[in-house]
Amino acid sequence: MRIARVEPLTTARALRGPFDYLLADDFEEVTVGTRLIVPFAGRRLESVVVELDDRSDLPVERLASPVSVVAPAIPTELVSLALRVASSYCSTPARALQLVAAPGGRAGAGPQTALHAALTVEGRTALESGKRLTEGQRDAIEALLGGPLRAKDVPGGTQGLRRLEARGLVAIEAQRVSRRPAPDGYDPGRIRPALNSDQKAVLAEVIAELESAAGSRGILLHGVTGSGKTEIYLGAAERALELGRGVLVLVPELALTPQAVARFSARLGDTVGVIHSGLSAGERYDEWTRLADGEARVCVGPRSAVFAPVRDLGLVIVDEEHESAYRNDGDPGYDAREVARWRAEEEGGLLLAGSATPRPESVRRLRRLRLDRRADGAPMPPVELLDMKGVRGALHPATVEALANVKREGGKAIVLLNRRGWSNYLSCGSCGRVWTCPACDVTLVLHRNEGFIGCHHCGHRESVPDHCPDCGSASVSRHGAGTERIESQIRSLVGSDDFPVLRLDADSASRKGAAGDLLTAFQSARAGVLIGTQMVAKGHDFPDVTLGIVVDADSTLRFPDFRSEERTFQLVTQLAGRAGRGPGGGRVLVQTTTPDSPVLMLAARHDADGFLEEELSRRDALGYPPAAALVRIQLGSESEADVESAAQAVVELLEGSGLEPLGPAPLFRLRGRHRRQILVRSADREHLVGSVEAAVAAAAATPAGRRSAIGTEVDAG
Repeated sequence: MRIARVEPLTTARALRGPFDYLLADDFEEVTVGTRLIVPFAGRRLESVVVELDDRSDLPVERLASPVSVVAPAIPTELVSLALRVASSYCSTPARALQLVAAPGGRAGAGPQTALHAALTVEGRTALESGKRLTEGQRDAIEALLGGPLRAKDVPGGTQGLRRLEARGLVAIEAQRVSRRPAPDGYDPGRIRPALNSDQKAVLAEVIAELESAAGSRGILLHGVTGSGKTEIYLGAAERALELGRGVLVLVPELALTPQAVARFSARLGDTVGVIHSGLSAGERYDEWTRLADGEARVCVGPRSAVFAPVRDLGLVIVDEEHESAYRNDGDPGYDAREVARWRAEEEGGLLLAGSATPRPESVRRLRRLRLDRRADGAPMPPVELLDMKGVRGALHPATVEALANVKREGGKAIVLLNRRGWSNYLSCGSCGRVWTCPACDVTLVLHRNEGFIGCHHCGHRESVPDHCPDCGSASVSRHGAGTERIESQIRSLVGSDDFPVLRLDADSASRKGAAGDLLTAFQSARAGVLIGTQMVAKGHDFPDVTLGIVVDADSTLRFPDFRSEERTFQLVTQLAGRAGRGPGGGRVLVQTTTPDSPVLMLAARHDADGFLEEELSRRDALGYPPAAALVRIQLGSESEADVESAAQAVVELLEGSGLEPLGPAPLFRLRGRHRRQILVRSADREHLVGSVEAAVAAAAATPAGRRSAIGTEVDAG
């Protein structure tokens, strides 16, 4: 008797598997990771086999059998990974298994075939043998003399080919079509620059660790911006492939994927695959299959690529490991950096995480290798803190002067403002009315270029008001500045045909491929300005940028979050790293109302070690990660009574486990849902996560809990 223990792929939190099914003889190929259609509670559900056994606690007559097998199966090691994700992030096995299944299955994506035609032996001699052929048939045969073609590309098409097939002149068969993502056009520049002595020494240590990675605790490559960390990644990837091992490369943003793919493909060739949400369902499916079959040995992509089925994984690279974009907002609320570390451990590979501003957690956990100077020997650009107190407008006079100098010298500048749109909010100057979202308790942001005010949370839009609907006043004021407004101001100051002003944010990059097009346009321009949100500060290598500007550097410091100082330091330092990479050097201007802020002063000195020492000391004293584990629990419901009841149930259950939760605290209403938040921390991570998982499951089973959505975030932030 063969028993398959399966997890049905359902989102219900209260459902607890696995469930036993009896495997008949025609299911003998079923293994751990096989996807099955099974009868379940009167329905047919897709499920995943998580265990095989020869016995069950249930009588055999009570066991149902699967209906069919769904291809392709999930690799066994990814099943184990998914179950670990579920238990570590207070989620369910079903939700975690959906992360590792072949993409697109539920959207109907699968292998695509197309008819291909090839000449037979008789067909190759038909033109000279005197066979009677129409002019169209001759055209078809002549087209096929160069080799097989898709039927639709042959003159006369499928119908004409069928007549030739009936005469034995061509053979037609369905063949798999590979839907490869189109190249993005990003130019990686020099394929193999010479390494300096520091890079050679670090690469040698990385390769030595790679060759004996069993038991490795991983490497943190702490290198200043422009120190050549990418060359270390590429050298390590080459060695991993030589050893017969696969490589996984994670980047923090979708916008950085084309650049990374271009660099790795230029060095490693067609063995590089890519997985990200910007691909079509068919492209994602085919790339997943190429990796699972071993046709592609290297996978490049953002957060979700951590679950790619790379075979014989030997090297996991996490670029810009400090970026919060590696954390998933949904359920499971996994951290791709942590999952990457697990994959390296479980598959006997090496984790190589790199950053100029590493997380305190990584500094404490991983072996640190240093690159303390830029690859070309250029100094780090000087950083000047500009005091905005008393300055009218969004740009400091020194900023305006610096932009004019860049234009005069034919250089390039990058301007960072981590807020999109034109103005933060609108208000009536007569009665004080503020335009807010009807579904979320937030103000509507003005997008003047597109002619609407909109919510950045739920997408609600309204036309731009010309008067107040409450009092009729035409005194509608605009407050604050976003990337649209800064773009307009800078364009009016310095923009021209030979000095383009480009904007990169979630609005301008909403079209597929738009981010890559904008970055390529900026790269190829002789001079100009690139304005954007934090997307412009992440990992880009533009050697001709001589000026970096941070507008409103205090914005992240104002967040009520224990990571606010860390994020501020990282953002300023990363933007500073985009400037002065070329022989002309550069400078960085940071606009702030708190120029005496210790964090900003450390960033201005490029003092990552000083910041990390102070930050780790502060967290140890206050009991924040990495000194302790922290879990954030968020609940939401259209009924405020339900969400409050469910939140109180979670708190009482946690208190019963000996923990001291903070909350429930109200959060702003989001997409029509009332929300509550609970924070709980403990030095005993295992006890904390287990207690939260049990409390959430129990609360989700209550009437109020069933009408509420409950999510968790482990090591929040």
